[in-house]
Amino acid sequence: MARPTPHRIGDYRHRRAITTRWMDNDPYGHMNNVVHYSLFDTVVNSYLIERGVLDVAKGPVIGLVVETGCHYFAPLGFPKPVTGALRVAHLGRSSVRYEVALFDDEGAPAAAQGHFVHVYVERESQRPVAQLPASLREALEPLLSVPGG
Repeated sequence: MARPTPHRIGDYRHRRAITTRWMDNDPYGHMNNVVHYSLFDTVVNSYLIERGVLDVAKGPVIGLVVETGCHYFAPLGFPKPVTGALRVAHLGRSSVRYEVALFDDEGAPAAAQGHFVHVYVERESQRPVAQLPASLREALEPLLSVPGG
């Protein structure tokens, strides 16, 4: 499999500034890979919460992560802030593929980019929903990426 080319910030529909923390750095002096995934979660879930389509404590529908991946291109780390960028690659019947990138400078290519897939389930039964809730779909449609762009 060929290594992907780092994306540019303009390839994404939503951006969020994220403050790094001292504990994000590993003994090698850069951000540990597990922190990248945590920031991916932060970018996606804060977007959903701010639009009123995710109630973590009581919502009847929740998203479960069933797939993740990340490519690393350049180091990130404290104390430099990071810009998280988000787009949606696929809106399915009960699933969403999110693509997220992390930038240390908005003019530079992505330092890391990846994806994760949420399967939306009914909280009580943990079974996939028959259809994504309309409010969730409406919140995510503006983030849909255009193939090849």
